[in-house]
Amino acid sequence: MALLPILEFPDPRLRTVAKPVVEVTDAHRVLIKDMLETMYDAPGIGLAATQVNVHERILVIDISEDKSEPRVFINPVVDILDPELGEYDEGCLSVPGFYDTVTRPQRIRVTAMNEHGENFKEELSGLMAICLQHEIDHLEGKLFVDYLSPLKRNRIRKKLEKQHRAQA
Repeated sequence: MALLPILEFPDPRLRTVAKPVVEVTDAHRVLIKDMLETMYDAPGIGLAATQVNVHERILVIDISEDKSEPRVFINPVVDILDPELGEYDEGCLSVPGFYDTVTRPQRIRVTAMNEHGENFKEELSGLMAICLQHEIDHLEGKLFVDYLSPLKRNRIRKKLEKQHRAQA
């Protein structure tokens, strides 16, 4: 397994819309293991393939305290089950050090494939539902900062660009 570099906002590659996975291969399973290792190391609770510069519809999530419940979603599609919205403070491995409130549906149904290419459907709520929607946004080329005001988004972009220049 390998740690993968995580793209950081405002990297334009984060705006790439991911392509569907036609068939889950051994290469995908290696990528998934590497994504989980990268997510745990970061540390985070979710990671989309787009964030590691792989533009396929794959994401991993583990919201457990002890990193014991990794979940894999390939080609996820969401149906909203309850129009009631909830506010959550979101952060992102691609926008390190910044958190802000985002409003999202709290109850959803996801249809996806697992790492073995098996289809499944599942109803999700709470943090898992929020995290899944956040990661699917990445597959669509969208970041949580896109939900913020242009002023906040621009301030975050400038701070991260300054950090990136200092590290170069």
